[in-house]
Amino acid sequence: MMAGALAATASAALTACGGSGGSGGGGKRLRIGYFAFPSGDLIVKNQKLLAKALPDYRITWIKFDSGATVNQAFLGKSLDIAALGSSPFASGISGSSPIPYKAAFVLDVAGDNEALVARRSTGITTVAGLKGKTVATPFASTSHYSLLAALQQAGLEASDVKLVDLQPQPILAAWQRGDIDAAYVWLPTLDELRKTGVQLVSSKSIGAGGKPTLDLAVVTDELIARDPHAIDVWRRTEAHALRLLASDPDGTARSVAAELGISLADARAQLAQGVFLTPAEESSAQWLGTDGSPGKLVDYVTSTAGFLAAQKQIPAAPSRATVGKALYLKGLPGVLA
Repeated sequence: MMAGALAATASAALTACGGSGGSGGGGKRLRIGYFAFPSGDLIVKNQKLLAKALPDYRITWIKFDSGATVNQAFLGKSLDIAALGSSPFASGISGSSPIPYKAAFVLDVAGDNEALVARRSTGITTVAGLKGKTVATPFASTSHYSLLAALQQAGLEASDVKLVDLQPQPILAAWQRGDIDAAYVWLPTLDELRKTGVQLVSSKSIGAGGKPTLDLAVVTDELIARDPHAIDVWRRTEAHALRLLASDPDGTARSVAAELGISLADARAQLAQGVFLTPAEESSAQWLGTDGSPGKLVDYVTSTAGFLAAQKQIPAAPSRATVGKALYLKGLPGVLA
């Protein structure tokens, strides 16, 4: 998708959803980008955890369909905080003019909630069987990255298939028309495809093979300089949502069901497909790490960027040191308590 189209999509999202979940009337504001995807973000939004913790702030929740449009919104200075997949984050911090933001939280680790599915009518049952077929995915997303990894693992090049750049809802429409043979996408669209499709591989297995993907939450450098206290409070509410996912499965499922407009049973099933860290795991050496001691997230993002560069999705990969500087670790682990 061309940059101009991305900017237009981001602008439309801001116009359509800018008032969603707004609160407060003071001079301080937080503009938060989120996905309609089962995670702690939806719990924070639905239960107004951040609004209660920062009553003097004007908080606006803005819905996006993919990381590419989130990156465009950050470039347009329309966001302060946002959910962002590890692949578009790796792209965002690459190049000579990286986006001025930093990863500050891990929302979830991709599991069975992102997957590659082929239409059952095609008869395709393996990734290798996609050769010469039309496969859709949102470009510059974690699903795009995982699709490329799946093709590589199956001995295929990206050029061996016809890749189509579509957002989740257009993927579903193209699937129903028979315009595409397969798609790599996330929930809730993924569940719709599974009804008439065959799952070939999920991000859980791709991750186990050495290429994990994550949904991160990033904050702008401007917000870090202007209002680090708000970031600390926001991270505490996200940590609280992670605890609620473990301690109150019914309550969190109700929040997700309300936000996504789905049944309680579907919300429970979708949450069960995700991998959610505990607050202690967030700041462990396996993930974010602590102030002065970055965790393995640096390696995951560096590896992702290297893979994207090798696939010519980005001009060049950032160094490990550059990736390390793109993490916001101040206050960890204490701020999550």
